[in-house]
Amino acid sequence: MDARDTDLKKELDATLQTRRELGEEYESALVDSFLEKVDQRIDAAVERRVRRQLAEQQMAAARGSRAPKPTDSWGDRFGFGIVSLILAIPLSAICGAFGGFSGVLATWIGVVGVNFVQAARSNPALLSGPRRRSPRDDD
Repeated sequence: MDARDTDLKKELDATLQTRRELGEEYESALVDSFLEKVDQRIDAAVERRVRRQLAEQQMAAARGSRAPKPTDSWGDRFGFGIVSLILAIPLSAICGAFGGFSGVLATWIGVVGVNFVQAARSNPALLSGPRRRSPRDDD
């Protein structure tokens, strides 16, 4: 439980204690007050998340990279790699039976090629290589 949850629990306990002291006629006002505080907490949390995501997008744009798409997650890339390796096993067997070593070699060159194209699509900087500094960069 983090500090915000503890503060909210204390706030609820205080509201319940106040209700016991003041009686049922103030129950509606006390509940409304507590719910207002919960709403403020939720609004603040959402605002923090939105600001963080906006800042991340602005930093990515400032760096000149594209904003990551939801489909560019690590899990999707990992899954693509695993599926391609799983499919490579029967393809290697089939191509090895008909083409021998050259068939197996062609299969694995294809598997590596497909994975490289997928990686380059997800990260275009792979194709550009290391960035070289020009003498003007030192000015």
